[in-house]
Amino acid sequence: MKFSPEKLSIPDQRMKPFIDPEEIWNLINNTKPDKQRVRDVIAKSLNKHRLTMEETAVLINSVGTGLADEIKQGARELKEKVYGNRIVLFAPLYVGNRCVNNCQYCGFRVTNTDAIRKTLSDNDIVKEVEALEDNGQKRLILVYGEHPDYSPEYIAHTVKIVYGVKKGHGEIRRVNINAAPLDIEGFRTVGESGIGTYQVFQETYDPEAYKWYHLGGKKRDYGYRLTALDRAQEAGIDDVGIGALFGLYDWRFEVMGLVRHTNHLEACYNVGPHTISFPRIKDALSLNIDGKFETGDEDFKKLIAILRLAVPYTGLILTAREAPDVRREAMQYGVSQIDGGTKLELGSYSDTKNEKQNLNREQFKINDARSLAEVIDELLENDYLPSFCTSCYRMGRTGEHFMEFSVPGFIKRFCTPNAILTLSEYICDYAQGETVEKGWKAIDKNLGKLEPGVAVSTREKIEKIKLGERDLYF
Repeated sequence: MKFSPEKLSIPDQRMKPFIDPEEIWNLINNTKPDKQRVRDVIAKSLNKHRLTMEETAVLINSVGTGLADEIKQGARELKEKVYGNRIVLFAPLYVGNRCVNNCQYCGFRVTNTDAIRKTLSDNDIVKEVEALEDNGQKRLILVYGEHPDYSPEYIAHTVKIVYGVKKGHGEIRRVNINAAPLDIEGFRTVGESGIGTYQVFQETYDPEAYKWYHLGGKKRDYGYRLTALDRAQEAGIDDVGIGALFGLYDWRFEVMGLVRHTNHLEACYNVGPHTISFPRIKDALSLNIDGKFETGDEDFKKLIAILRLAVPYTGLILTAREAPDVRREAMQYGVSQIDGGTKLELGSYSDTKNEKQNLNREQFKINDARSLAEVIDELLENDYLPSFCTSCYRMGRTGEHFMEFSVPGFIKRFCTPNAILTLSEYICDYAQGETVEKGWKAIDKNLGKLEPGVAVSTREKIEKIKLGERDLYF
């Protein structure tokens, strides 16, 4: 169902700027919670109600209440209620690093003359996807610099190439996009290629800080970027992802900005973001920031827990920018998606001769360079359920339909059995050594948590997978 402004009692606010720094700072500076207020807010979230801006500020300002552990525990409980113990896996595939922007935190910046510029050819893309499929990947996010070469037509072309690559049992079932903001027609062109989520990160929600870091190129237009996902919604892409780059500005402001962005999308389009990302700045060639707003590990873990509680239904993405030990702990606080087997250098998945990171060829440094197999093995060891599920996207459970399932927590009825089925495929096709035994044990354990009828149907599908059938889902 498309949005109609008549449904709201307020004026139509679509595609209009919605960040008021004074409002955000007033909430941060003037919200003084006591222990009971913090506990009330946690309880509201555990009932799967999204928090208001003021309630989010309560959690942000909980310092001194001694309730940091209760906030983290609440986030753990909420994730279990909404998503269970599953962790969805994906990999980024960089298609091209040409860029017209001059962002002071990015190795792709146009003034970085040491960067080695490259755009994958169609044949290169095929080789990269085959290599990713050989490792068991089913979900990719394609990443592009902002450059005229990467037009909507070109992005759509590359998406179709990726979907067309089949090697053995390997196939990519969901292609997400991280690329420049587009106009409505451009978003429509990309959307028609069959993408999943379109991500546009605001980087920093503070307009003044935004000016400090974006010194040239189209990305300098704060407002155009801020309303990018409004245009995506208008174009029919109802599955969108937001994010902020932590370390550019005060982390408290950025968390509030993400929640405000969520409010805006819900108010205007009846659907919030499918995912929220919260990467921290890492080493990059030609990095030019002073570190004043560096987000430490403890604040990082706290902000993840707060985001989980603030927006119960939204997927939280934790990337390989973080080291394994940080990821291991932070995942507890509500993360639902991670990348595994990540390589950022263009062409590096299929280039087995070059395993060393080279910042001249990468956007930033990753700190978890483990293979997908190693990541999955650790997830199983820690009682998570690895998932490559793509069923919601293909069954039309996106946008408002996704909200209908996920906000009440019903998504778990689909996610757990579908995660089991995709893990069964991985075990049959790619797992080796002890991972095979760990995987089947995890499947047996999680089957025991399902409703009897669902468990029986899932077991039947697993037997079909063992006999060679693929892509079975609920």
